[in-house]
Amino acid sequence: MTIKLVIVVVRSGDHDALLRHLLDAGFRVTQFSSLGGFLRRKSATLLVGVPAEQLDDALAVIRQTCPTPPDADEHRATIFVLNAGQLVAI
Repeated sequence: MTIKLVIVVVRSGDHDALLRHLLDAGFRVTQFSSLGGFLRRKSATLLVGVPAEQLDDALAVIRQTCPTPPDADEHRATIFVLNAGQLVAI
């Protein structure tokens, strides 16, 4: 099974809703506080291990929960998708 690691840097005010929606959709999520960089403010970073065939579903949840208004200069989340060698749950 191919696993993807989705890293989501999300604005502090949006992380609770995103975490809840990802968990409700059955994804396993780890959250931690972060600061600076991409959003230039206090934020949260979520790590989501996703089977490759469910990647589009996870991205859809993120996009629906944190939409960027069409005329906005800022975005509400930054998403990285990485290949993970394997997911081991102990």
